[in-house]
Amino acid sequence: MDELNFPLGHRSGYVAVVGKPNVGKSTLVNALVGHKVAITSPKPQTTRRRIMGILTRDDAQVIFLDTPGFHDPKTALNQYMMREVEGALSDCDAILFVVDITTPPDAADVTVVQRIKNMNRPIVIALNKADIVDPTRVGEHTAMYQAILDSENTMLTSGVAIRQENMNEMLQMLITQLPIGPEFYPPDQYTDQPEKILSAELIREQALHFLEQEVPHAIAVAVDQYASRPNNMLYISATIFVERESQKGILIGKGGTMLKRIGTESRREIERELGSKVFLELWVKVRPAWRRDDGAVSEFLGMTE
Repeated sequence: MDELNFPLGHRSGYVAVVGKPNVGKSTLVNALVGHKVAITSPKPQTTRRRIMGILTRDDAQVIFLDTPGFHDPKTALNQYMMREVEGALSDCDAILFVVDITTPPDAADVTVVQRIKNMNRPIVIALNKADIVDPTRVGEHTAMYQAILDSENTMLTSGVAIRQENMNEMLQMLITQLPIGPEFYPPDQYTDQPEKILSAELIREQALHFLEQEVPHAIAVAVDQYASRPNNMLYISATIFVERESQKGILIGKGGTMLKRIGTESRREIERELGSKVFLELWVKVRPAWRRDDGAVSEFLGMTE
């Protein structure tokens, strides 16, 4: 399908997926796309960059732009993350505003609304985490979210246990708001992330899973070597960076047990996503205060293939 030859009524466009931290944006995008394009964890600010997830149907191609949660950008890392949000909003044709339906709107939700309300873009509200909300609060909370955005385009969702009819109806809400146009990406492509970057993110996901308190937020992962080997084997050597020696000790663990645990699970996830056997080597280095260093942030988050 090219720009001059696409089915009558075919729609395509970019949907910025925005919201405050920890409302389940990435889990929802993964569910909508049907592939794991973004890592997830219960910890806020897991998503650090704009991540594209592509859903292709016969009648439409929807390009979701998963974004970091809105927050106060106090460090170079936070500023980078908010630039990623702004980039997604400036490029989008529609907005999917994801909220946590288990609670009423708070100041953080209002901050998002203030940014998107007058953008002259259609907005759909995903009332997320519907699988765990108190049923007696659904109506009340829904009305409150509709009121702050003055919109009735809402749908109860859950990236974990979403009802298919809800998913289809919300998608249709979004698709009808997109312009008539061709596919921008091949129908079998579901993300723009190179495999090297996806591998780094999957390693970071496991570190987030196993580590507690401040250590996960101080982690960055860089893939140093990424090469195909015989017998469908992929060799990956990656360095996990932290900011302090004490964090390095926690990450490695007694006798190297924590690093081995992270490596084992990372390898399994990478093999699952890439469909090939992986030999993974992990190293740990200290890069003091990298989150406050513009150069380090660009180096770690601006990774290219």
